[in-house]
Amino acid sequence: MKLPQIIYACLISLILGACSNPNEETTQSETGELKALVDQFADLRLIRYDIPGFENLTLKEKQLVYYLNQAGLAGRDIIWDQNYRHNLSIREALEQINTAYAGDRKSNSFAAFKVYLKRIWFSNGIHHHYSNDKIKPSFTQTYFVDELLKKSNTELDQEIIDVIFNDLDAKKVNKKGGIDNILSSAVNFYGPDITDQEVIDFYKNAYNGPKGMPIEAGLNSKLIRENGVLVEKIWRSGGMYGTAIDQIIGWLNKAVQVAENKNQEEALKLLITYYKTGSLDVWDQYCIAWATSTEGNIDWINGFIEVYNDPKGYRGSYESIVEIKDFDMSQKMEVLSQHAQWFEDHSPLLEEHKKKNVVGITYKTVHVAGLGGAVSPNSPIGVNLPNNNWIRKEHGSKSVSLGNITDAYNGGSSSGRLEEFAFDQEEIDGERAYGEVGDKLHTALHEVVGHASGQLNEGVGQPKETLQNYYSTIEEGRADLVGLYYAFDPKIQELGLTDDWQALGKATYDGYIRNGLITQLIRIELGNNIEEAHMVNRQWVAAWAYEQGAINNVIERIIKDNKTYYDIKDYQALREIFGQLLQEVQRIKSEGDFEAAKALVEGYGVKVDQKIHAEILARDAQFTSAPYGGFVNPILNPITDAAGEITDIEILQPNDFEEQMLFYSKHYHFLNVED
Repeated sequence: MKLPQIIYACLISLILGACSNPNEETTQSETGELKALVDQFADLRLIRYDIPGFENLTLKEKQLVYYLNQAGLAGRDIIWDQNYRHNLSIREALEQINTAYAGDRKSNSFAAFKVYLKRIWFSNGIHHHYSNDKIKPSFTQTYFVDELLKKSNTELDQEIIDVIFNDLDAKKVNKKGGIDNILSSAVNFYGPDITDQEVIDFYKNAYNGPKGMPIEAGLNSKLIRENGVLVEKIWRSGGMYGTAIDQIIGWLNKAVQVAENKNQEEALKLLITYYKTGSLDVWDQYCIAWATSTEGNIDWINGFIEVYNDPKGYRGSYESIVEIKDFDMSQKMEVLSQHAQWFEDHSPLLEEHKKKNVVGITYKTVHVAGLGGAVSPNSPIGVNLPNNNWIRKEHGSKSVSLGNITDAYNGGSSSGRLEEFAFDQEEIDGERAYGEVGDKLHTALHEVVGHASGQLNEGVGQPKETLQNYYSTIEEGRADLVGLYYAFDPKIQELGLTDDWQALGKATYDGYIRNGLITQLIRIELGNNIEEAHMVNRQWVAAWAYEQGAINNVIERIIKDNKTYYDIKDYQALREIFGQLLQEVQRIKSEGDFEAAKALVEGYGVKVDQKIHAEILARDAQFTSAPYGGFVNPILNPITDAAGEITDIEILQPNDFEEQMLFYSKHYHFLNVED
């Protein structure tokens, strides 16, 4: 496969200072250090991140990182099409307008168009990456048609033009109770006329894998109706998304040649076979090989993985993360993996729900070297895979904390919000002293201990089938509760993870309650309920704990100067409340209790007190930092000799967000709109 020319126009000369850069002050500080913030618009900010340790890798390791990153970027179009059936057409039209529009580019309307385009880029489509609401333009349809389309010689079907401005397909993912979640979701995983019940019935009768080793049915396909019969269009080479998948395969083949060891090589070969065949049995073989391949400095995540975008929890969104081991932090945090059985044995779960032998949990802190698909521009800070329960139980899992991503998020946030929303100076001081390390430890406990904890009752089906649209938020809340329970435990100081377990635990509890009941509300529009799985789980955990804690004055809601605060009075009692909720949530998962899951999520996690919400938004209006963050990726640029062989890989930073998005559309656009 030919190496792409990945250097942006004029970028090298910009960096060397040989080309005029009118925005140079936004990229370099007075000390010469690269500034983190790249761009900010609407409710979004774009941040740069470094790749610590990359310069210390061998040439072979750098090549592996490069090939894996290219494989990840090659699938970019897939997530756009998965998110909504018209996304690729809309992106193509908007980018054509952006390049060719010959009208007034200084008008307020064109400025509004630019913001709309950037929002679409950030969300990989026309639906907000967090709220799932359709992003509405702040310019008119008349302006779009008569000015932007006509004066850029851009064509777009009338149906698509209308959907940009009307109320059709208003929700990418709709998991509300009491409605048909499939019909009301615009995500492109199902044919437009397929219903919830049809999906349930289809997978009752579909191939589910060998006994005791169920596959992740539906993970890599679109379910459509052909000649009156439901069929799966498999995402594979020669099938749906085949042209992009062939590009992914090409780069993975190159990665095989520079794998660090035999286990990595075998895992990559299985991933290639999976992409070629679409077999979910092969996917399970790959997941086992990947989960048990723990040696080496480089690792990766690539495939159709997280199912949050499917209202029924079957289909995986395409994503890619390329990782370099953070040797120092991984050594410090490996202690959690070594004591995983202790945490399981001492958890408040019912005995029948505890694992008797926690197998093969590996935890490490990594530095991200590239993001793609569903995790770009918006990235998680921790990942625990594989998702298949029986693989996790029998072969273990990998938990990673994305260290440089976490650091970049922390560096790009506004500290003024802490003073505004924390109850008193003691809470502020605690957050400053232990908040960051507490967040990292809670994430580690969530991923390593939380997702690996507990087991299903004998004969109970997979949680995505038993808990349906509530599974994602139940699972995330369950893992959060494990982390919360142990964040206030002397064991973490005994293990050397903090110098003061009480101070760290208090800061973690303060931050979680403050975020779950107050500060995360700045991320949604007034009048809306909460729908994103992680936000929902944070609210139902915090709201249930507050309700229980209010009975005995464990948590008090206080109105001070007409502002709402929550003050924790008894941290040990709150820990016991978290333990009670954890036991119940594990019971719900273990027994597949759909009605209890529904009652918990709908009763505590979705609805918002509109009076408090209005207050929080008014208090937040003083801050300029946008509530959502995402990233531009460093550029991995191959240096080659006269024979075309790679002699080194250098890291360059993109000048701005728009430049990177246009470059990606030019060089990683492998799907036609009809694919």
